[in-house]
Amino acid sequence: MSVNRKLWAALFLAGLAAPFLIYPVFVMQLLCFALFACAFNLLIGYTGLLSFGHAAFFGGAAYVTGYLVKNAGLTPELGVIVGTLAAGLMGYIFGILTIRRQGIYFAMITLALAQVIYFIALKAPFTGGEDGLQDVPRGMFLGLVDLGHTYHVAGKPLELNLYYFVFIIFCIGFWIIHRAIHSPFGQILKAIRENEPRAISLGYKVERLKLLAFVISASLAGTAGATKSLVFQLASLTDVSWHTSGEVVLMTLLGGLGTVLGPVVGAFTVVALQAELSAFGSWVTVVIGVTFVVCVLSFRRGFVGEVLEKIRTRPPGQND
Repeated sequence: MSVNRKLWAALFLAGLAAPFLIYPVFVMQLLCFALFACAFNLLIGYTGLLSFGHAAFFGGAAYVTGYLVKNAGLTPELGVIVGTLAAGLMGYIFGILTIRRQGIYFAMITLALAQVIYFIALKAPFTGGEDGLQDVPRGMFLGLVDLGHTYHVAGKPLELNLYYFVFIIFCIGFWIIHRAIHSPFGQILKAIRENEPRAISLGYKVERLKLLAFVISASLAGTAGATKSLVFQLASLTDVSWHTSGEVVLMTLLGGLGTVLGPVVGAFTVVALQAELSAFGSWVTVVIGVTFVVCVLSFRRGFVGEVLEKIRTRPPGQND
């Protein structure tokens, strides 16, 4: 078995064992934000497009899923699928409006469009306004498995059904991203990122490919948001706010832009800091900001990016 396969197998086994070792809700939150960051990284790290409005897809799908599961009686898996499709449609509309722009213009237009979604979430009668969409039921997976059921293992309450539901969704989403990155499509995206005029000269339909990458990224960001609404039984304005768009940028940069595992590591860092420092209130933002500055100055390629660079530059005699 190759080193890569051993690593993936170890990570998969760690994911299976995680709810018995760490508070399951924390791990589920981590998985949701890790998938969100991975989806965002597909856009910025491999296509070179910086979106400041990705919270629109994350939070928009959370509202769609939460509303349909609560009021239309959809099962959780159908709710997540519909939320993903809604985010993909939103991504297609956003992409049509923005994909011909580049640099700061692209980023600012995505931010402006995301603020429109935030305004709708704030004012629409079915979203709950400032209170958010509360008491979203977790429901029955495939009509058979109760995601709200709690097991008691060694005296600890564990929501194992919900956890493994979230874990499976994360694995599917991560596999899709990994497969896209290592496919000919992913190689073309890298070529567009490195030299767009040359990609055009080679005959590639650059705008169409960038739009496809945008839609895939938005869809998977929606998957993460839809799943989070079931975990916390809530879709709130925080999910669609510009702060959340900023957080996913932070997660991706901390972990390593354009790396497969970097966004996962970055998501773990940010979520863990928020959890551990929650007692400090608004000072959490200051601490995370200082951490970000220090890490950017010390690890310019992000945590995973620096590790990969050291492995690449290691002398041949030290590779074993």
